[in-house]
Amino acid sequence: MIEQTDLAGSFTLPGTSMTINRMGYGAMQLAGRDGDKLVWGPPRDVDGAIAVLREAVASGVNHIDTSDFYGPHVTNQIIRKALSPYPDDLIIVTKISARRGEDGSWIPALSREELIAAVHDNLRNLGLDALDVVNLRSMFSIHEPAEGSIEAPMTVLAELQQKGLVRHIGLSNVTPAQIAQARQIAPIVCVQNKYNLAYRADDALIADLAHDGIAYVPFFPLGGFTPLQLTTLSEVATRLGATPMQVALAWLLQRSPNILVIPGTSSVEHLRENLQASRLHVRSDVIADLDSIGGGPAH
Repeated sequence: MIEQTDLAGSFTLPGTSMTINRMGYGAMQLAGRDGDKLVWGPPRDVDGAIAVLREAVASGVNHIDTSDFYGPHVTNQIIRKALSPYPDDLIIVTKISARRGEDGSWIPALSREELIAAVHDNLRNLGLDALDVVNLRSMFSIHEPAEGSIEAPMTVLAELQQKGLVRHIGLSNVTPAQIAQARQIAPIVCVQNKYNLAYRADDALIADLAHDGIAYVPFFPLGGFTPLQLTTLSEVATRLGATPMQVALAWLLQRSPNILVIPGTSSVEHLRENLQASRLHVRSDVIADLDSIGGGPAH
């Protein structure tokens, strides 16, 4: 019997009945690697990947983040094999607007035809009739938000929502101006941008979204492909009797009630360690030390 952990409370996506436990799971690391091609091909241990997903859900995780361009197709196919038929309360959030080159590159795929095909690829590989949440990822810059109109792809996604293929819409890798533009076209339930202890560009945006009841989902919460390695973080972790990654996740969960975290891993042991971060309370004096990593108070 797997013990369900306290997953740091829950958050209901605006205008929906979808209540999400704030500690979720990001499935990107379930895909494999082929030399320099990251998130590419099947994992070495498919059974291990299935075990991670099943343990996550058994532990109370009901928010899984994925995309059909992870692999490509691989991650969604593993999710379906591991979890279908899906629990009633499980919310799968996917994203569209990119495709993979044969060299493993991430290529913008924002035409009407590409967006429609991406939604159908996600539906087919996940084995769903409708997608809970689809994040439109801005691709003006692959690694960080950059200005540019997202009106055309948002209009396509809104049409797919009206057809019942997409229940709710989110955004990823976006600027405040792009969020405002998107909200003129359709309601937005979540924003997924890069954010962590050391990268704090969205401090003000998080507060603005919280005011409007919109979820903020930081990707690379632990640094991504280059994990956070910070002296202050390690010292705080030692003081708290926790791992540095647990402290980094706990800081995010205490940062704002609209933050939902989706740390990824391909290891059951590491998954359990991440989930335990939802039980870690970081004292106010320690929060100040952690805030200093990113340049000052985050509130």
